[in-house]
Parts: sequence; C-alpha cells; structure tokens
Amino acid sequence: MELTSTSFLVTLIAVTALAMLAALLLWNRVPRPGWVRWPARLVMIALCQLTAICVVATWINGSYGLYSSWDDLLGTGTGQNPSTMTGPPPGRARFTPGSDGTRSTYFRGSHSKLAGQVIVRTPPEYDAPGADKTRFPVLMLLHGYPGSPRSWIDVGNMPGALEQLVQLGGTHPFIVVMPDLYPGGVNTDCTNTPRRKLADWLAQDVPDLIAKNFRTLPKPKGWGLMGVSTGAFCAAKLPLQYPGVFRAGAALDPDPLTGDPGVLTDPVLRERNSPMWLVGHTKKADVGLFLATSAQDKDSPPKQLAAFTEAAEGSGVRVKTLVRPEGGHNFQTWTAMYPDALGWLSTEISPPSGGP
Repeated sequence: MELTSTSFLVTLIAVTALAMLAALLLWNRVPRPGWVRWPARLVMIALCQLTAICVVATWINGSYGLYSSWDDLLGTGTGQNPSTMTGPPPGRARFTPGSDGTRSTYFRGSHSKLAGQVIVRTPPEYDAPGADKTRFPVLMLLHGYPGSPRSWIDVGNMPGALEQLVQLGGTHPFIVVMPDLYPGGVNTDCTNTPRRKLADWLAQDVPDLIAKNFRTLPKPKGWGLMGVSTGAFCAAKLPLQYPGVFRAGAALDPDPLTGDPGVLTDPVLRERNSPMWLVGHTKKADVGLFLATSAQDKDSPPKQLAAFTEAAEGSGVRVKTLVRPEGGHNFQTWTAMYPDALGWLSTEISPPSGGP
C-alpha cells in the first residue's frame, strides 16, 4: 500500500482498534505471577500507543504532504540519478483503477528519462451514453513542495470540488491529471537542469501519455494547468515556456515569481526559468494566466502579483489577478479560490467537443 493512500490509513485505524480491543479482553487474563502480568500489560499499552501514533502521523503526513512515498520517508529515493530511474515506457504504461474512481500509473518518460506517478480522473460526462467520440479538455493539477499527487485528493477535495462546479454551471468538465511534481524527490521548480529535466517531464512526457490513453482535445487549446504554492509557480511558468502545449495556467499562492535561490542556485538558470523573466521575453503567444493570493499570505504577497501584471503589459499575455482579504498558505485558502480559478480557466480553455 502507498504511504499516502486512504487504504493504508484505514488499515492503521483498524489495527489500532483491534489492539485496544485485545488489551481490554486480555487485561485480566494474563496469568500470574506479577513479573509476567505487568510486563505483558505494559506491552499491550505500548502497542496501543504505537498504533495510535502511527494513525496520527499518517493523517498529518497525508494532510500536509510531508512524504510522498515510502522511498521519500526512508530516504531511498532522494537524489536518484535520472539515468537509473526504472519504470515502463509510455507505450507500456498501464492505468490501474482505484476505489475512488481515479486511475493511476507509474511510467518513465521518453524525453526526461524521469519516472513517476500520474493519477487521472475522467469526468462523469466522459463515459456518458453517446460520448464515445467526444474529446475533453485536460486540467493538470500541480501539487506543492513537499507534497504528492494525492494531496489534491486527500486534502484538496479534488476532483469533487470541480464536479460540483460543473453541476452548478461554473465550469466545464475536464480530464483531471495529477502528476508527480518532482520524480525521484528532487525539486527544481519544474525546470530543466543539466541533471533533471522536470520541464520535459511535465510539458512533454505527461501530456504525451495522457493524449495517447484518453480522448483529449488538441494542444494547446484544450490544455491548462492549476497549481498551489510551488505548483502554482510552475502553473505560471510552463504556459510561457510551452505555449504550444498549454493555453492557460492558474497559480494559487505561487512561490516567488522571480525564482527561489534555495532551489536553483545558478542565478542565470533561475532567472531564465522564472515567470517574471519569461513574461517579458515571451514572443506574442496565445496564453492566459490567473494569479491569486491573499492579503495575509507572507509567502506569496500581493505585491508580486502587481509586479507581474506590470511586467506583462505589452507582452500579449492575458493576466487576471485575485487577492482575497484573508487566508493562509494552505488548502483551506486554495479551495476557496477554486470557483474563480476554474471559472476563469473555462473561459480560456475549449469545452468538450465532438470534433477531432
């Protein structure tokens, strides 16, 4: 079972309940003498405490995305050389259905040579009678750092929140794609570095995989991004770098749009891969960006949205901003931004279509 899976948490809860029940039933049944009875009771208490602690720790990890996998927790995946990463190529990747309606796969990209998890959820309309020839827009959701693709499901109420908005007419249905933002446990702010081609993973490998296995609209008119925190930085950056793949990006509480020196120490590489630099050096491209934050968020201050909007003037990039009066750097704030962000994305990205 995956570290962040619901089944693992449920299993731990069941084990904790069984440990407590066993302690109640066996407490007075441990045979004398006392030197046997009391150590046995201490073992039962310790077992109850240990299983309860594991439940709480797993819940906290799932809520905040501290560790995305067993390799991440044990330190066996960090710093892995891309050339040694294993996984099936896109042509042999197989999607496994989940109990929550998602489908997940693990594959190795042909462009980036990186291997990671991708979770997909098709909308109910995808399998509706008569929709077998309908093609759907794609929305890639980019989690933060630390985090995992399941952060969107376990904490971010996705794609449930999206489907509720579709029913209310606030957005149109999307194929939701949740890829690993940093395969192998190394964050590069979705940037191609000499050792890790994260931009190629997100803008080439994952889109190629999805287009091959699902009925998607053509790029870029049917493809968009939405991210939070580090993922929001990437959602603002990738459409500027790959306008032929993504039409629009919605960035909720993005990391500093000038780049993070702690992630990319090379100042030139950092600058040339920052949304702030890219928006002023992008050729006239049919790209839209939605940037949102709250007045209380010190990690993503409103002043950087204003600076970006000013930098985008004359670039041809369509920019819309949202500053909520309150909220922290967390999913509680981000879920409140969904209606505005998803509604805006539906104005930028084409709706489902029966055409080619």
